[in-house]
Amino acid sequence: MTSAPERLPDNDTYYMGVAVAVRERGNCTGNRIGAVAVLQNRIISTGYNGVPEGMKNCLEGGCLRCRNPNGRFPSGTGYDLCICVHAEQNLLLSAARFGIAVEGATIYSTMQPCFGCGKELLQAKVKRIVYLHPWTPSDADPEMDSSKKAEHEKLLAKFDTKRLSFKDPRAKWAVTALRKKS
Repeated sequence: MTSAPERLPDNDTYYMGVAVAVRERGNCTGNRIGAVAVLQNRIISTGYNGVPEGMKNCLEGGCLRCRNPNGRFPSGTGYDLCICVHAEQNLLLSAARFGIAVEGATIYSTMQPCFGCGKELLQAKVKRIVYLHPWTPSDADPEMDSSKKAEHEKLLAKFDTKRLSFKDPRAKWAVTALRKKS
């Protein structure tokens, strides 16, 4: 008796799997995020969140904000002192460094791009965003949260955006909000 041939995963599932693998290089004590840019069914750039090249990484105490998560810098504060580069930013910067155009690309990110990364992706003319975990703004001023969420949604509406249903066995390791719940 012959068994049915295995089905290959659809493109979104396949490329998200690559983004999950890229995330393993993330060296931030907060969210650990991987991102992959795909154009014409080819990976053209990847990125993960971490410190700029040549700097001591967060896991080794290199970032002042990451060294003080519960004391000096409560959730939503101190971002201007954080030296980490977001996964989507690293993806865009790597592509630029090597002269790779991202216009029209799809970005697969293990977390919905934040407001800043969303602006940068829009400016780079990325067409589509597929993400795994939602991003919500964290702010020391809860009254601002609804305004930030509304602006974030308005920005992401400029893309063809999809949240992918995908089993993520390392979600608690990667997503700060999930670690805090357990």
